[in-house]
Amino acid sequence: MAASSSKSVLFVCLGNICRSPIAEAVFRKMATDAGVVDKWRIDSAATSTYEIGNPPDHRGLACMKRHDVPMRHVARQVTNDDFMNFEFILCMDESNMSDLKRKGNAVKNQRAKIELLGTYDPQKQLIIKDPYYDDTPHSLFSSAGKR
Repeated sequence: MAASSSKSVLFVCLGNICRSPIAEAVFRKMATDAGVVDKWRIDSAATSTYEIGNPPDHRGLACMKRHDVPMRHVARQVTNDDFMNFEFILCMDESNMSDLKRKGNAVKNQRAKIELLGTYDPQKQLIIKDPYYDDTPHSLFSSAGKR
């Protein structure tokens, strides 16, 4: 990735081991396939401290592998600098949105536009449910390649 990226996006969920690293990996693959990855700064982070330093959930890793989507990430928490350094912060649900807005309001010179990732879903699924405790066939892990 180029240091002088003109565009930047940070994907955010609660723990940064399920939804946000999958979104990061899929977006990075799409940008790579389109030949524009060098024009983007792409990352993901958590609103909580629960999983800092951990790799993505094994189910998400397996799903990405099945779909030939590379995913390498170590969970981290959103920082104040993220609100100044990213153009877009795309989160997964209302709880993430509330946490981000509260934290972002305390940051001077915030430039990030905070939105729900689902806003961009052509199927209008606004909220991306947390699959961490969901082993049912309809969970994000089994459908990630279909989105």
